[in-house]
Amino acid sequence: MYLIGEALVGDGSEVAHVDLIVGEKEGPVGEAFANSLSNLSAGHTPLLAVVRPNLPAKPSTLLVPKVTVKDLDQAARVFGPAQAAVAKAVVDAVEEGIIPKEKLDSWVIICSVFVHPDAKDYRKIYHYNYGATKLALRRAMTNYPGLEKILYEKDRAKHPIVGFKVPRLWRPPYLQIALDIPDLERTKGIVSQVPRSDRIIFEVGTPLIKKHGAKVIGELRSLDRDMFLIADFKTLDVGKVEVDLAFEETADGVTASGLAPVETLDSFIYETRRLGIYAIVDMMGVENPMVKLQSLKELPEVVLVHRGIDVEKRGGSIRWEQIQAIKSGFKDRKLLVALAGGITPEIARDAINSGADIIVVGRFITQSRDIERSVRDFLECTPEMREDIDLLREHVE
Repeated sequence: MYLIGEALVGDGSEVAHVDLIVGEKEGPVGEAFANSLSNLSAGHTPLLAVVRPNLPAKPSTLLVPKVTVKDLDQAARVFGPAQAAVAKAVVDAVEEGIIPKEKLDSWVIICSVFVHPDAKDYRKIYHYNYGATKLALRRAMTNYPGLEKILYEKDRAKHPIVGFKVPRLWRPPYLQIALDIPDLERTKGIVSQVPRSDRIIFEVGTPLIKKHGAKVIGELRSLDRDMFLIADFKTLDVGKVEVDLAFEETADGVTASGLAPVETLDSFIYETRRLGIYAIVDMMGVENPMVKLQSLKELPEVVLVHRGIDVEKRGGSIRWEQIQAIKSGFKDRKLLVALAGGITPEIARDAINSGADIIVVGRFITQSRDIERSVRDFLECTPEMREDIDLLREHVE
């Protein structure tokens, strides 16, 4: 039996990061404890956690530095405030009942500790490492985090060192802004006027890609690393190749045409799954999307019910029945349905009420004299769209 805990506490050079494992002496943790204490390596010498010299913590705790110790000043920070903090946290955890007292002599703890080479403030080193060790112990004893917590946070979280979010379409509805204008500078200006919202995703439109190539995806990404970007390639052949092109330019999703052969779509969807980006199949021109979807080995993440501009101009109507058929036909599957083609805020409201998960809007926003106001017209069209996903979330543990 063994338990695992992790915690990051503090900031600056004194920030503390602790990974620990708790387990029986008579088992794999005890064996790893003994091996680590007896097999010393230069710069990463493990040491027993002591409250003070000659007073080791119970359960016996091994502190293993994560960072190579290069000189005596760095060694003093590990052998001083970090060592004392870990030992005190372990002993306090016993006193507070976090660690059962009956396990004092049968358990051991291996605690991997990060002490930055530039850390200077001994008080902060102690303070942060004490808090991180105590928190990691509590998490280990409670088997934190549970699956529900992980699934809830995985598409919201921003890693502090990565510095940007990797958004996923986990809570519809969304407004997808189609950037179809071939003028790149004008497109950048449009993006700069769009209000920030977790409900908004961007489509790098086919005309823009045809004029500037796939590299335009990366250029737009540079405007905002947090944005969700879809590359609208409308792939008809060599599905794998075009997915790879989109992926290399950091697209979060890529679009294939539903008119493509089944073999192409299967290859396209397989490659998106392999690389971890979204597959969108655009059903413009497909008479019966259900038949097409049922012929595929795997479903895409998104199906787009799309009324083309030329069809719209000659009076073609939105195929509401296609939305409803897809939603009801795959109600037990994780499948998002998007709607595109001359969408106004009123149509968007009806579409969301009919079950659409993504509303794709181009000209109504990109040709508007007041882009921000036009975007807000869509963000306010239904109560679901008005709810900003993370508005009331506390960004603390």
